[in-house]
Amino acid sequence: MTQENWTPTSWHHKQALQQPSYPDKQALNQALCRLSKQPPLVFAGEARRLKKALGKVAEGKAFLLQCGDCAESFAEFSANNIRDSFRVILQMAVVLTFGGAVPIVKVGRIAGQFAKPRSDNMETRADVALPSYRGDIINGLDFTPESRTPDPERMLQVYHQSAATLNLLRAFAQGGYADLHKVHNWNLDFVSGDLQAERYQDLSRRIGEALDFMRACGVDGSTTPAIRETEFFTSHEALLLPYEEALTRIDSTTDDWYDVSAHMLWIGDRTRGPEDAHVEFLRGVKNPIGIKCGPTMPPDDLIRLIDSLNPDNEAGRITLIARMGAEKLEQSLPLLLRKVKAEGRAVVWCIDPMHGNTEKTSNNYKTRNFNKVLAEVKDFFAVCKDEGVWPGGIHLEMTGRNVTECTGGASHVTETDLSNCYETHCDPRLNASQSLELAFLTAALLKNARLRASDES
Repeated sequence: MTQENWTPTSWHHKQALQQPSYPDKQALNQALCRLSKQPPLVFAGEARRLKKALGKVAEGKAFLLQCGDCAESFAEFSANNIRDSFRVILQMAVVLTFGGAVPIVKVGRIAGQFAKPRSDNMETRADVALPSYRGDIINGLDFTPESRTPDPERMLQVYHQSAATLNLLRAFAQGGYADLHKVHNWNLDFVSGDLQAERYQDLSRRIGEALDFMRACGVDGSTTPAIRETEFFTSHEALLLPYEEALTRIDSTTDDWYDVSAHMLWIGDRTRGPEDAHVEFLRGVKNPIGIKCGPTMPPDDLIRLIDSLNPDNEAGRITLIARMGAEKLEQSLPLLLRKVKAEGRAVVWCIDPMHGNTEKTSNNYKTRNFNKVLAEVKDFFAVCKDEGVWPGGIHLEMTGRNVTECTGGASHVTETDLSNCYETHCDPRLNASQSLELAFLTAALLKNARLRASDES
């Protein structure tokens, strides 16, 4: 049943941060009315399957790979872009599965990740001040009054683009594209020839040998669906509350409320006030929920948040996404790990090594140093080891395209290279080569964590 004293509109009585101001309220209401009549993007049963899978992660028996675009856009929407990102996620999952020897729960930041929080409501250029760009679901990137004025019709465009994206993702995941026998075909042309391509080709050869052995023993795709199919879930930050409310429905089989815009939703570090509107809204839907945990998160506040969102302490309901920054993680994260463990809360702990490591270059590009990203992942595993906590996952902003937005890595992107292919609408993303490099590193760390957990059990 739903939480006590909760309705999909009860958040209206709370402080709602990071919300746009729509100038035409009638147009807003009409758009939301039309949106509320649209079919669900995802189904309650799928969200329950994800929660069950995340429950295994919370128990230390699986690992979460959550990644995708910083912010989806209308301009970059294409089947090729979706395919390339999905392909890299599959590659990363195969690397993690083979190296870590645990099931990988695959969750994309896709089919709904259109809204972005902003530090300032207004952006000023020269003597002109306009509303800040808040993602294509709200306004446009062009610095003009027409583009920057929040337009509620954009929510309908997001819905339809998300529906098309999900349709393609389901076809890829269930239609044979994800067949493990085709791992050799998942390579991207621009990655060929670099170190990660060589490592991946060696891995795919070893997987092929294992599949040949299994086939000889009578185990193949015709008898084992997991070899030819994969389960892929979607997620986004539940930032624009009117959009999320319009897509919240009662599940006819359980009488529970679900936000059918995505399988998993998360609360950002800027909207996690225990008494604020985002927490109020998400406490009543039964989807798995993520909470971004920055270095300023007080341990007692985190417990209050967990208890508000998961009063029954259900494993798989809450994923805590640490986003500290390489310089702050070792000081800030242990306090949260100890508190949550001491209070006996069943959660998934994962690391977002992207958001705390953003910096400006001398040529005025916003970027992330790949070495700092790697360092934060390593430190996350080390701190979890010290505190006796399972390192449950990674949360990344990445793309399957050959962008040059993050410096470093085996592809040797430098500050001067950033202008070659800098395409993000918001934050810098890892490219395919950097994503694979991070997957290989994480697989080695995951293997050690699994072996250590096995020795201790």
